[in-house]
Amino acid sequence: MKITILTNQNSWMNKYNLILKSSLEKLGHTVNLIHTKKDIASGDVAFFLSCFEIITQEYLSLNKHNIVVHASDLPQGKGWSPMTWQILEGKNDIPITLFEATEAVDAGDYYIKEVLHLEGTELIAEWQEKLGQKIIEMCFKFISDYINIKSNPQVGISTFYPRRKPVDSELDINKTIKEQFNLLRTVDNEKYPAFFVINNKKYSLKIEAMQE
Repeated sequence: MKITILTNQNSWMNKYNLILKSSLEKLGHTVNLIHTKKDIASGDVAFFLSCFEIITQEYLSLNKHNIVVHASDLPQGKGWSPMTWQILEGKNDIPITLFEATEAVDAGDYYIKEVLHLEGTELIAEWQEKLGQKIIEMCFKFISDYINIKSNPQVGISTFYPRRKPVDSELDINKTIKEQFNLLRTVDNEKYPAFFVINNKKYSLKIEAMQE
């Protein structure tokens, strides 16, 4: 098959795409990694992984299947940063849905649903590693079972997560570290670090796991 993987240029997912590409090529498929929808070519399957562009029908029509992997139990948790929001909610078992992309947001029929288990201690790089590996596994499974895999309609009430902003990394100086540990697990020390404001001055706070 001819397969395309579209991911934002600076996404953390790109290193996992290389693993997925290699695995699929070993099965005899042709795989093209791209970073903009303008480079989508006609083919069999297009994966949109950590892709923030709006993909219109013009581009969706180029492939037989257009696949997204979303970290929620769709139709619950549509929208932005579902993994982050669920970690903030204190969840350790995160549903992952592989589904068919449509012009409507996160609305297509799904093919695979699995659960990613966290220990509750992982910082962002650690849980992204687990999520990246899970995405690879699910995409590989979709291609491997392509002939027999069946789609299922989403059932239930839709809920939506909003887009997170750097301001969402603000710590409350009146709460304990323990109370805000899940927030610290979701911040990026460089792109959107944790910070707090005291006496009208802003301070950043970095977090990393110590080696035992």
